[in-house]
Amino acid sequence: MEPAPPPMLSLAEVEALARRVHSGQTDKAGRPYTEHLAAVAAGVRERGGSEEQIAAAWLHDAVEDGALSREWLAGAALSQPVKAMILAVTKAPDEPVEEYTARILATPGALLIKESDLAHNADPERLAVLDAPTRERLAEKYARVRALLGLTGP
Repeated sequence: MEPAPPPMLSLAEVEALARRVHSGQTDKAGRPYTEHLAAVAAGVRERGGSEEQIAAAWLHDAVEDGALSREWLAGAALSQPVKAMILAVTKAPDEPVEEYTARILATPGALLIKESDLAHNADPERLAVLDAPTRERLAEKYARVRALLGLTGP
């Protein structure tokens, strides 16, 4: 008889993990990176996302930023849908944006996470502290990704 698999991480445990592995990191504006993670998770919740989507939101940048490895994720006590959403929103270096957005669209639940991520990234208050060329570059980048994902509005 095989031993029972370990229990899945609770949402509180996922949040604590995300806060721990991203501690000390800051965003482009110099703010604690965990504020972004909390905002994306809250945005997913406010948009009617599931607990799995909220968990993936907490970890949406962990692999891309190198805070957690793909190997760690593969063996983590997370459901396959959570792992798939995290990997869907993990952009590889030099990956064409068209391939990235196609993967998001092809992965159930991932679009809501990326929508919340883009909404927080494009928040005018957040962008206001950046220099004008950076603001413009990011605004164009986010608008292009939104268009490829079929998202309307800001």
